[in-house]
Amino acid sequence: MSTNLAEKLRKGRSPQQFIDGMTKNQERFQDWYNQFSWENEDDKEFFESLNNRDDLRCLILAADWCGDVVRNIPAVFRALEISGIPTEVLIKEEHPDVMAQFLTGGGEAIPIVIFTDFSGHVLGHWGPRPAHVQAVMNKFKQENPDREAPDYQDKIKIAREEMGRQYGEGTGYQAVIVKELRDLLSSF
Repeated sequence: MSTNLAEKLRKGRSPQQFIDGMTKNQERFQDWYNQFSWENEDDKEFFESLNNRDDLRCLILAADWCGDVVRNIPAVFRALEISGIPTEVLIKEEHPDVMAQFLTGGGEAIPIVIFTDFSGHVLGHWGPRPAHVQAVMNKFKQENPDREAPDYQDKIKIAREEMGRQYGEGTGYQAVIVKELRDLLSSF
């Protein structure tokens, strides 16, 4: 599937506009943002080296009510802010056409971090969660395909608790996001 998002470039909010415009979870978002640190100097150098490229753009599907956005996007912002890659946030509800092109297991999940070239051609995307955390949800969905099942809500609550454990207590998961973004960016 070749997707082009040229018409979305320069239509989003800057990272700072997104943070300033948050009506929910702003303080928590800022906490994760402020706690970020580069655990790996090689990763930091990689993101800084992207300043030599002028062909990349980043669009992030997000919303302030989403716990995974609040947890994951601060690390994405911190990695990309030293990369020179123009980064914009598309609010999920304002861009249903984009959301429809980036479903996770058939459902809408955010954040989705989309990289395009300068003309809007999609090169790849990341999200909604680090792979090891997402694996919990993938397994849950495989084992519980019927959303109307009487025990579905109980089981998804357990899956969400397990995803919380996979994220862990501290900021270690942020280094995982940085590495996954680096691997993705290295592929194009």
